[in-house]
Amino acid sequence: MVKPRKHSELRIQAVRELRFIEEEGAFAGLSRRRISNDLQFERRLTDLVSGVTRNRRWLNFLVDWFYTNIERPLERDVRIILRLGIYELVETRTPPHAAIHECVETGKQLIGPRIGGLINGILRTVDRSREDLPEPDTGDEQTDLAVRFSHPDWIVKRWAKRYGLEATEQFLKYNNQRPVFGIRVRGKKSKDLIDGIMELEFDAERSQFFDDYFRVRQMQPILNSGLFKKGKVLVQDEGAGGVIRALDPQPGENILDLCAAPGGKSFAIADLVGVDGSVTAVDKNESRLSMLEQEAKRLSLPQIRTVVADVLEIDDILENGQFDRVLVDAPCTGLGVLAKRADLRWRKDEESVSSLAKIQKDILRSAARHVRPGGVLVYSTCTTEPEENEEIADDFVMGHPGFARENLKDHIQSPLLTETGAYQSIPYRDKIDGAYAVRFRREL
Repeated sequence: MVKPRKHSELRIQAVRELRFIEEEGAFAGLSRRRISNDLQFERRLTDLVSGVTRNRRWLNFLVDWFYTNIERPLERDVRIILRLGIYELVETRTPPHAAIHECVETGKQLIGPRIGGLINGILRTVDRSREDLPEPDTGDEQTDLAVRFSHPDWIVKRWAKRYGLEATEQFLKYNNQRPVFGIRVRGKKSKDLIDGIMELEFDAERSQFFDDYFRVRQMQPILNSGLFKKGKVLVQDEGAGGVIRALDPQPGENILDLCAAPGGKSFAIADLVGVDGSVTAVDKNESRLSMLEQEAKRLSLPQIRTVVADVLEIDDILENGQFDRVLVDAPCTGLGVLAKRADLRWRKDEESVSSLAKIQKDILRSAARHVRPGGVLVYSTCTTEPEENEEIADDFVMGHPGFARENLKDHIQSPLLTETGAYQSIPYRDKIDGAYAVRFRREL
């Protein structure tokens, strides 16, 4: 039997992880190994850390509003504890007295007994003001949105210019919701399995776009079902499903998957090409590629082979023109997955867009050499930014007259198609991760 953990232990660990994420640049969810066999403790810890990270800017605004001693700046850990307490008071169902008491105890244990009065006073004031919290009023509507919905100014200004303020606010709100998880069902009888799953008490919802996907809000019930252990289903957002539809692997084909780790798309491709085909998964991160390899073995996918290499240097390893289809799942800003990656919005700046675009162009040019005549090349990202998507596609076509763009209308539903026939999902509109894919055919 797992010994129950004290509430203050939960918050002490949350403070430590938030400190690590903020100061060391650790990824939320990857800042630690599992510290407990108590799954409920782990889930609550993940929820707290992700929620506070996601809402960091809004919580800082509230901390600064309610802490009025401008001559004495707050210590780092005091600010983190206050953010944690305010998040629990405003965004969760934690009883106010419990949230305040446990944050006070956390402060006493991590900082010292004298800090308890300050934490108690501020959190009680916030609790009394919960129905009438202050709103940002900087004089700039876009900055106010950025503060209230906790995004960097540069992202909000970009989206406001492209989508308008109302749609941008919807986008920001979507990114701050608890994420919904996409589940891909493996095998030719995926529809029958989903029919059975819909009859179970999973709080599951069918995908409106792809017939081998469904969505769940809580992972534990389906984990308990044994479907993951048996390899019948895998966690993969529907946004990735559109990329696989764009690639359209066929049985028996040889596929090259570049920037493949952690492997979700490699597994989907392998399921489609079957044991008579092959998937060469290339990534420069040896440890992540090793995990891909282990998972492929668990899923009985011997057609996957892994190659540790920088994708810009694969000419010395792989023969040119040998693959039927090549997927470039390029490194990107990830602005389409901010709902799931709580920390990512704080890890990028606007310069990342242009610097990554140069890398993306180089990777795509390198990948093109490995497509056989008549073969397919797909470029994909998990971002919404034109400089990383359509502009990369336009640049490639101009520099590669032997490749022609193909419209994806026969593979992707019209709501997810761009004017040029590429695939683009928009999170707030489609309720899935933002993803992009464009397909080229090598004619020469």
